Amino acid sequence: MVQSSILGFPRMGKLRDLKKATEAYWGDKLSREDLLAEGKRLRLEHWKIQKDAGVDIIPSNDFSYYDQVLDHIQMFGAVPERYTTHKLDTLDEYFAMGRGHQKDGVDVQSLEMVKWFDSNYHYVKPTLQDNQTFKLMDDPKAVRHFIEAKEAGITTRPVILGPVSFLHLGKADRKSNVDPITLLEKLLPVYEQLLKELKKAGAETVQIDEPVLVFDLPSKTRNAFKPAYEKLSALQGNEGPQLVLATYFGDIVHNFDVVDASLKNLYGLHVDLVRHPEQLGPVIEHLGPKQILSAGIVDGRNIWKNNMKKSVELIETAVQKLGKERVIVATSSSLLHTPHTLESEKNLDDEVRNWFAFAVEKATEVAILAKAVTEGPASVRSELEANEKSQQARATSKRTNNPDVKKRQESVTKQMHERKSAFDSRYAQQKEHLKLPIFPTTTIGSFPQTKDIRVHRNKLSKGEITPEEYEKFIEKEIRDNIAVQEELDLDVYVHGEPERNDMVQYFGERMDGYVFTTHAWVQSYGSRCVRPPIVVGDVSRPKPMTVKESKYAVSVSKKPMKGMLTGPITCLRWSFPRDDVHQSVQAQQLALALRDEVVDLEEAGVLVIQVDEPALREGLPLRSGAEREKYLDWAVDSFKLSTAGVKDSTQIHSHFCYSEFQDFFHAIAALDADVLSIENSKSDAKLLKVFIDESYPRHIGPGVYDIHSPRVPSEQEIKDRIEEMLQYLKPEQLWINPDCGLKTRQWKETKEALSNMVNAAQYYRQKQQK
Repeated sequence: MVQSSILGFPRMGKLRDLKKATEAYWGDKLSREDLLAEGKRLRLEHWKIQKDAGVDIIPSNDFSYYDQVLDHIQMFGAVPERYTTHKLDTLDEYFAMGRGHQKDGVDVQSLEMVKWFDSNYHYVKPTLQDNQTFKLMDDPKAVRHFIEAKEAGITTRPVILGPVSFLHLGKADRKSNVDPITLLEKLLPVYEQLLKELKKAGAETVQIDEPVLVFDLPSKTRNAFKPAYEKLSALQGNEGPQLVLATYFGDIVHNFDVVDASLKNLYGLHVDLVRHPEQLGPVIEHLGPKQILSAGIVDGRNIWKNNMKKSVELIETAVQKLGKERVIVATSSSLLHTPHTLESEKNLDDEVRNWFAFAVEKATEVAILAKAVTEGPASVRSELEANEKSQQARATSKRTNNPDVKKRQESVTKQMHERKSAFDSRYAQQKEHLKLPIFPTTTIGSFPQTKDIRVHRNKLSKGEITPEEYEKFIEKEIRDNIAVQEELDLDVYVHGEPERNDMVQYFGERMDGYVFTTHAWVQSYGSRCVRPPIVVGDVSRPKPMTVKESKYAVSVSKKPMKGMLTGPITCLRWSFPRDDVHQSVQAQQLALALRDEVVDLEEAGVLVIQVDEPALREGLPLRSGAEREKYLDWAVDSFKLSTAGVKDSTQIHSHFCYSEFQDFFHAIAALDADVLSIENSKSDAKLLKVFIDESYPRHIGPGVYDIHSPRVPSEQEIKDRIEEMLQYLKPEQLWINPDCGLKTRQWKETKEALSNMVNAAQYYRQKQQK
């Protein structure tokens, strides 16, 4: 029979239960025992959901209190000494690596956190030393969770990150020079021990993820697969379980030589057929003679219903060549990237609701598809007919097509993408208008979203206060935010965004072509969840979205006020995009809507406008080549189209997550933003060297402290960071700002950190003037 499988399930729970419990623990409002009990309750609930849906192969060890890669760092004894030296409780040590720890005389920063491939999920980077050792921790989580499920009557397939991906995705610590992949020989015995313990506990198969196989890999990494999987595959059926190697988010055709040389002896191979269905035939040809194919046919990254007719046809192609016993129907990747269940959405209208499938519904989809191929379409006729009817309804819906939007796109010209003058001419006018000092200080946009803000927003949605009362409340919050910035002596202010729920959702709610959910939360990092809007049709802006609040902020501010917008690529990437229209078309529609907003902000007296694009790198195709260049062409054009309608005297800023720009720096330069701010506090300042190497002429604000942690950096720490930056940037280029927005922080830590930041900037300002 064709079996069904899920590669991973969302962790947070139906109502963000894990988020609430974890944050209560951090706030000393929940005990360690109660947090662990809540985690166990959620795991059991999620396993039961999948079992009840009819899924044959259910994952374990996919649950995490913060991040699955961080779990492996601790499980493999790869915790840097700066955390172990304090003898913290194991759980507190774990959270210290994820978010930092500043309590009871202990002060450590978090490890670096970056995007997981091209998703909006963040993982914690393994950070390795020259003298690195590895040791499997006692009672390893992967074994413990397998036993936990087994005791509940559910046999699971444990999921672990493979050794090559673990090392390739890691980095050397700041004072180390080790190439992580050279540590493979030290790491493999830990994997062997873990697999033996899983086998002893009763695990018959293990899913071992090697997603880096979708990359263009350096030779050292490619060559690491052979010794790694010669050792691990030798355990299969004897001392260890059978291994299913999983890849996702891309194709592996370009790495077939690695597959042929190293992976044919493994029990099974999983590939993503949502992203790259065309790889099915070649993959089948490269399977070992008895190797199982896990066909990733149900989308783990988006919320659209599966097109079951097409999926059945694709699976039957595999069955005809391999037989039913050698094919598994699976999700394309973990369902971590999708919301929990559609059942929670009571406010979606019936038309669009019928187009969606969240994690719980996708579990049912894989089971239906497996049954359709095993027993024949007649066995699930009603389900297949309902699915086809849904597909047709969406394709013919008037909500997906807006002739006016298409007409405006046809009128876009090349000139609309260019500023009126080159940067030198623009900056001369901006300098005269803004009168900023050297090392100007600012923030990235948002200030803490307090409980009072959330309460008022909730009251407005329930009709308990009037829009006028809410507006007055927001104006007071804006005044309070400006007063704080005046007290701190920042140079360019922001209004703090108290009216905004999310940097993408807020804009989506004010544009046609989007729909919104109530409980469709998705984990971004740690306890941070986002509720992505859904693009269902052509996008346009019916009226101004941010002008009222920004205009008010200008009227009560003594210094330049920065207007804050989310850029077209980020609006697209941090939504669930359409899968029936190319993303370049959707990005251009968003750019035209934002262009109107930028022009309206300028007319309202906002002379500094920041258009954030933190997702620009995230959207970069995982492999270099023509596909990547095509993406960069339309992504850059979308940004420039949104920002080029202003006067030279208006200063355009943009913000980016992460400073690893070397592989596409030409696109960053082509954006032609006057000022770039980048998340950089936990990255090596040497990464800034690219700005010198490429003779970058415009201004840059590398983040001087990490906002993902509650830890407050000292003034000296920020001075040291600025000193590092000045080795690679000219003083007149450098802006001083935090890594990112401050929405998730508390006011006390925010004020202390910003005060230290301003003092550090003023120290260098005075030093420069001497």
